[in-house]
Amino acid sequence: MERLDVLSVGRVSVDLYVVEPNAGFDDEQSFRKSVGGSPTNVAVAAAQLGHRVALATKVGDDAFGEYVRERLEGWGVLTEFVSTQPAGQTPLALAALTPPESPTVIFYRGSAAPDTTLTQADVPADVVRDARVLWISQGSLAQGSTAQTCLEWMGMRSREHHTILDLDYRPSLWPNEDTARAMAETAIARATIVVGNREECGIAVGTDDPDAAADRLLDAGVRLAIVKLGADGVLLATASERVRIPALPITVVCGLGAGDAFGGALCHGLLNGWDLDRIGTTANAAGALVSTQLTCADAMPTVAELNEMMERVA
Repeated sequence: MERLDVLSVGRVSVDLYVVEPNAGFDDEQSFRKSVGGSPTNVAVAAAQLGHRVALATKVGDDAFGEYVRERLEGWGVLTEFVSTQPAGQTPLALAALTPPESPTVIFYRGSAAPDTTLTQADVPADVVRDARVLWISQGSLAQGSTAQTCLEWMGMRSREHHTILDLDYRPSLWPNEDTARAMAETAIARATIVVGNREECGIAVGTDDPDAAADRLLDAGVRLAIVKLGADGVLLATASERVRIPALPITVVCGLGAGDAFGGALCHGLLNGWDLDRIGTTANAAGALVSTQLTCADAMPTVAELNEMMERVA
């Protein structure tokens, strides 16, 4: 197989978004369907920016699984590692814009969602080792055989390649915060780049102070620590450089996909060898653009759309 730019691993779902802002699940409402799951959205985002991207996950043996595969192919994501679990059900996620900046999400994943059952046999070892970027969501480390598989895949890679851990913390996937923190510590030791928001950093490294969290990540051996600060922008830190990029002024329609768009643009910047300031500025713009639209995967920008956004707010 031709070398991948990005291999993203883990959670996938069919997402149903409440169209009406500030309408809870107990209100009258209508829904819009899309594809979701944080690592899935990151794969779409990177593919939309022109990269050779594959997703490693599993869907159920149902019409939703076929819908996911067809949509991914339409966005340019390679699906040869998107397998079907016999008798499995593709997970669903429902999102209400309460509030739009931080929607309420309910997951329907059953006792063992297909995407928690990945094994090392599902992706050839050379594909994992050679991918220019391996993207692992911490949610992928929470349950089933996928957790150990992800750790093995992270461990087999050279430190010269980008192995990115997204701290993507979903409380419903974990028995408690201590378990999540212990797994984060194990995964951080195998990552070259870690990205998360302040709350996620608090879970993973015990502090939500941006600079202190970055320090702890760098002390753990990470080459690049990224702390997303919401309305305050983002902090990017290496051992020799630290930059803060301010947030862009936007009207938020749905904040769910912002971090995943940021992740796809982060991969884009790393693959192009950009400096921290340009990476942070571009990734911030991608997140802002997606936040102005309702869905996540459908909203991931192309290079032209992203450049237009940056010119508009410059």
